[in-house]
Order: sequence, then structure tokens, then C-alpha cells
Amino acid sequence: MMKHLDREIDRLKAKILSLSSLVEENVTRAIKAVVEHEIESAKAVAQSDDEVDRLEVEVEEECLKVLALYQPVAIDLRYIIAILKINNDLERIGDLSVNIAYRALELSPQGVSPDVWALVEDMTSRVRQMLSSSLQSMVNLDAQVARNVCAADKEVDQLNKAIYRKLLNLIKADPTHADNLLLVLNTSRNLERIADHVTNIAEDVIYMTQGEIVRHGRALL
Repeated sequence: MMKHLDREIDRLKAKILSLSSLVEENVTRAIKAVVEHEIESAKAVAQSDDEVDRLEVEVEEECLKVLALYQPVAIDLRYIIAILKINNDLERIGDLSVNIAYRALELSPQGVSPDVWALVEDMTSRVRQMLSSSLQSMVNLDAQVARNVCAADKEVDQLNKAIYRKLLNLIKADPTHADNLLLVLNTSRNLERIADHVTNIAEDVIYMTQGEIVRHGRALL
């Protein structure tokens, strides 16, 4: 029975890794579409979204099958519960990547000051690093890396607020490019939401490895 459970968990790990790899690639593509105005990258994100959805369904079905057939306990149960939640966050990150990609198709540098672009690029870099680290913490079952990801979320929140303030001032000063500036704001918000889902993943890794629930501002360090 345990050997069968181990095989099912290995299969589940392979599926969640496939999904996480695709989602990470789509985030990278979406960011490239924004920062480099790369249209083909934006299109690639949209085209692969169905595959993200398909994998998300497969992972959920696999988790439910393991729970029903093997009734795992202790660390195996925590692992499967965490994967169910991580699976959902990965799918949402995929959707947000599509949102960013679509906005990139309409976005232009017109009216956007260099300091705002610098903040956006800083934010994209931090979000990518957070995602990469959270997925590595999942693969390596590394709770400390996961805790570092959770701590980094505050910096992304601060960048989002700074971008909002600067864009608001630009629109007030000259509303000519307001539509384009609102696209930048939407992109910033989507990046901030990705960071929130990435933080959820890191929190689930902590639960998976240590059985500790750290959501809602509970102690992380």
C-alpha cells in the first residue's frame, strides 16, 4: 500500500513540476512583453493558457484520487493538501500572466516617465525572483527559502504603491496619456497580485514541511 502511495505522490510531483515550469515560463514571457515590448512573447502566453488550465485540472484530480484511495496521514497528507492549494495559486498566476500579456499588446512608453519605468522593471525583477525562489523551495522542501519569499512580498507591495502615486501625479499633470498610464497601473497591480499568490505558495511550503500555518500575518521568522 505504501509503495503504491509513494508512486502516486511521485506522479503528483511530476505533474505539479510541469505546471510550475510552464507558469514560470509564462510569467517570464509576460514580463518580457512589457519591458521589451515583445509582441510574440505576449502571444505565446495567451496561446499556452489552455495548457496551464489542463495541467491544473490534472493535478487536482490526482490529489483527490490519492486522498480517496490511500487516505494518507501526517507529512503525506500535509503534502497533498499543500499541493492542492499551490495548484490553485499557480493557475491564478497563469491567468494574471495572460492579463499582463494582453495589456502589453496595447502598452506604449508614451507619457511614462523614466523613473516609473525603472520602478516597473524593478518590480518585474523582484516578482520573477520571488516566483523562482518559491518554486525552488517547493522542489527542495526548503522552509527557510520560503520564509524569505514571504518577507520579500512587502517590498513588492511598496513598489506597487510607489508606482500608483507616480502615475496618479502624471495623470493629474497631463491627462493626455491617461489611458496608457492606466495600462501601466493595471500591469503593476497584476504583478502585485502575482507576488501575493507566490507568497501563498511559500506559505504552503512552510506548512508542507513544518506543519506550521503562517497565513494572515502570523509569525514567519
